[in-house]
Amino acid sequence: MGCSFSGLNALYDAVNGGGDVWINENRFRILRQLGEGGFAYVFLVKEVIADDGSQGGAASGLAAKKLKNPSHVSDEGLYAMKKVLIQTEEQLELVRQEIRVSSLFSHPNLLPLLDHAIIGVKGGPEKSRNHEAYLLFPVHLDGTLLDSTKAMQSKKEFFPTLTVLQIFRQLCAGLKHMHSFDPPYAHNDVKPGNILVTNQKGRPPLAILMDFGSATPAKKEIRSRSEALQLQEWAAEHCSAPFRAPELWDCPSHADIDERTDIWSLGCTLYATMYGVSPFEHVLGESGGSLQLAVMNAQVKWPAGGPDPPYPEQLRQFVVWLLQPQPTVRPRIDDVILHVDKLMAKFSSE
Repeated sequence: MGCSFSGLNALYDAVNGGGDVWINENRFRILRQLGEGGFAYVFLVKEVIADDGSQGGAASGLAAKKLKNPSHVSDEGLYAMKKVLIQTEEQLELVRQEIRVSSLFSHPNLLPLLDHAIIGVKGGPEKSRNHEAYLLFPVHLDGTLLDSTKAMQSKKEFFPTLTVLQIFRQLCAGLKHMHSFDPPYAHNDVKPGNILVTNQKGRPPLAILMDFGSATPAKKEIRSRSEALQLQEWAAEHCSAPFRAPELWDCPSHADIDERTDIWSLGCTLYATMYGVSPFEHVLGESGGSLQLAVMNAQVKWPAGGPDPPYPEQLRQFVVWLLQPQPTVRPRIDDVILHVDKLMAKFSSE
């Protein structure tokens, strides 16, 4: 389904005509587009503060809202704004669910939702009531972990072992926050493209997990073939294939799914932080290769090329430990954190 003409025209006018966007009582000027995907667009925006002579300047803008963490207010007034064009009730409910789930979390390694608005617009051939959603986040202009690994690959460079572990440890901290809810939440789409990495002078990179559009309560009781097929269909739509856990590819008719689907994705992401791709994407370049079979068999292959000296064997074994195809023997996040802390202590002292 394509975007409505009114939605596209409004988007064009805002970006090219210098139009402003209001999110509730706060006004933002679009500076440039940062990315897009599906029906969503992400823009760099700057808050516009009315010069009404009031004291405090920005205090009359976003800073005046009761944010969970006031430190998320940008001194420069710069933010990331996600705009979603909504044409169906299903799309509308998905956006509302993303807002509800995002609003639950408050952790330095999870991207916070600062503000949001859903407005009705007229569009389509029958002038039906469509919607546009605006979601406001802190901006991180250094890009994603995927951007970083691609740039490094082009120069045949790799993260040092300790940096790999530092980034991974922060992801674990963010996921622990989600997994600690009662009931626990699973992110369901942990991958390098959903991890913002900000370089900090003299300090390890800051890693922040984002995009909670696929996040759901983690525990699912599957008790029939139809329920198993429903879960697989949902996963095919919401969980990126190279990072998707085996039980979401081929779910048994009687299964208890839990947050350890994220642990599998964490293992794939750790490998991708090291080598730039998931551990199973190699089959896509092979004749008759099947990504699903590679995942189901946990066929982890180590690239011939890599850093010099190579990554230590303990780090490789850590990846394999995370990628247990049987979810019942896969570690939980607390066990993962204990292990990564030991590895960090070892390689920090070398």
